[in-house]
Amino acid sequence: MRLPVALIVVGVFLLAAGSWYGLAIAPAEQYMGNVQRIMYVHVPTAWCAMLVLTWAFVCAAAYLVTNRWRWDHRLEAAIEMSIVLCFLLSVQGAIWAKPTWGVWWDWDPRLTTVAILLMAFLGIAALRRFVDDPARRAAWAAVATVVGYIDVPIVYFSVKWWNSLHQQQSSPSTVSREFLIPLLINFAGMLALIAGVMTIRARTAALRAEDEINPPLFDTDAIEVTV
Repeated sequence: MRLPVALIVVGVFLLAAGSWYGLAIAPAEQYMGNVQRIMYVHVPTAWCAMLVLTWAFVCAAAYLVTNRWRWDHRLEAAIEMSIVLCFLLSVQGAIWAKPTWGVWWDWDPRLTTVAILLMAFLGIAALRRFVDDPARRAAWAAVATVVGYIDVPIVYFSVKWWNSLHQQQSSPSTVSREFLIPLLINFAGMLALIAGVMTIRARTAALRAEDEINPPLFDTDAIEVTV
């Protein structure tokens, strides 16, 4: 348990450092001004969301191939983290869109496909809640994750395939150094934080699954002691 806790501590520290750098040291962007500073959390959130969603796909495929429970436990953690990150992306995008586009929401291809992704993984999480049989729950969730992942490349390429208000993806080669430093610090911090939280969540899922698959022989709470 020490490693995930250490990752969380390092992640929080890096996020604090990167956010301070972005707010206090990095200059305002030439055209968007201070509104651009939300990108220091929005872009790392987007990068981490794509990584976690891809990890969820890997876990789902690995479970379907191997039938090993550890992949289902990792998938459960990845599904929940994907929901959190997609929700944060939508909220951050709305905060950025209001001063930039003049509206909180627009049916822009990027925004719409992210919203679809959020709804899809909320549905997968709900599916896991409603299915009692562990093996069936794991298989159905894995298949649903593989299907839901189809939307991930659509999200990524949406700004290229359709006429989108959303700006094109940036890369380290197209971002100035003073803007890139807080981006990378926050990305590293967010990735460490997510890795730590997901590791703990997967272990929690494993403990719960152990009770489901191998329940105790006796319900000690139901035993009455009589004299």
